[in-house]
Amino acid sequence: MENRITYFAAILLLIGLLPVSCLKDADIPGMVIHDDQVNMRFDHSMEWNKNNTPREIMLLRDDYTILCMSDSHVGGTENLTVFLDSAMIKGVAAIVMAGDLSTGHKEDVQRFKQHMPGQEILPSFPIAGNHDLYFGGWEHFYSIFGSSTYYFTVNTFEAADLFICLDTGGGTLGNKQLDWFRDVLVSIRPGYRNCIVITHNNLFRFRRTTSTNPLPEELHVWLDLFLRHRVNMVITGHDHKKDEQVFGNTTHIIMDALKDGEKNAGYFQLHVKNGKLQYSFVTI
Repeated sequence: MENRITYFAAILLLIGLLPVSCLKDADIPGMVIHDDQVNMRFDHSMEWNKNNTPREIMLLRDDYTILCMSDSHVGGTENLTVFLDSAMIKGVAAIVMAGDLSTGHKEDVQRFKQHMPGQEILPSFPIAGNHDLYFGGWEHFYSIFGSSTYYFTVNTFEAADLFICLDTGGGTLGNKQLDWFRDVLVSIRPGYRNCIVITHNNLFRFRRTTSTNPLPEELHVWLDLFLRHRVNMVITGHDHKKDEQVFGNTTHIIMDALKDGEKNAGYFQLHVKNGKLQYSFVTI
């Protein structure tokens, strides 16, 4: 706990030392983003978005539930089946799958897809994680699931909520996706009650690994955008261990992994009631 507090204090100090004007642009001096691959995936995603119907969920009630999972790493599908069965039994509005759905092998991506109900039965919103990109995995992911950068809305008789899905499978948003994200927050977010961001990589790393760590300069930009545009919640996976932190006005969620054989395998349940976000972690 002491290390965690120290880590957050260091971030706050760094942000406090930076001029606010520096935080509103991606082109911070010294900020280098290796974004060729993420820019390619972004271009593919925008093309898919252009050629497909905007993702909207229409509800006759104001209270609703969305189930979220991450890190199923299919292969195995036992826990994935439990998650999907739970979603069907609870009659949720949608499910969100925040990356590392498979190993990246084509046959595993196809196995995952074979377990999914149709969109007309259970609206589902997948994004890519780092494992989904291995073994040429983006080609397989894109051919089966489509875009990994998009937003969807849940519209009720009372209001509408905005869910923004971002691709951090390569460890960065890249310049193109960051500009798109900023534009969505500026031009679209004001018309919605709640704003929830979903991505694979958790922004604050508590499990030290060498893979896909967030760039510190990019993290500053994320946090400033969350504050300026009233992002209520950020839902992530990647670290395979649940955590919840409030940073400014934003609740940051890390989900347990859904992977078969994980000691604490589970998923995340988001419930919107009277316009407020309520949530719980569910262990399988």
